[in-house]
Amino acid sequence: MRQVRWLGLGLRQRRRRARQVRWRTSNDWQSCVQRSNDAAMPNLSDLQDEYGFLDADDRYRLLIDLGRDLEPMPDALKTDATLVRGCSASVWVYPTTRDDGTLHFLADSNAAITKGIIALVLLTVQDQPPAAILASDIEGALGPFDLKNQLSSNRTQGIPNMIALIRDTARRYA
Repeated sequence: MRQVRWLGLGLRQRRRRARQVRWRTSNDWQSCVQRSNDAAMPNLSDLQDEYGFLDADDRYRLLIDLGRDLEPMPDALKTDATLVRGCSASVWVYPTTRDDGTLHFLADSNAAITKGIIALVLLTVQDQPPAAILASDIEGALGPFDLKNQLSSNRTQGIPNMIALIRDTARRYA
């Protein structure tokens, strides 16, 4: 029953409400803060379940909220070298490596929904080793979201280019 009440809320509102509920039901504030920080980035399967219940307008809102939650990308990194070719909106993707050898991507776009699509793509590969990224089926992971039928072709035409850029980066670091 609780899930039905939350469906009309945006992702940020749901997270805020979940933190409030956890705060009220937790006597230990430190564990509550840790749990809310762990919940900051949704996992793909939870997002997929939620996405299936939403109507078209709420799906757009969910994508926009995902884009807003992306880690900020400094303007200095938004160059021709980081620009993804073939996207109708401007999309920048900048790879970094962590100390443990995993790849972390910074990304941004000048269009809110496109930024949400980037966030969805990054959920499948973020902070994974290059070999795991190369072995993953990114298109298959995004398949249940049915983006090609949910969004216009202008919005989805750059997805294969983003995925190709991520795979090429993983190949370079593997």
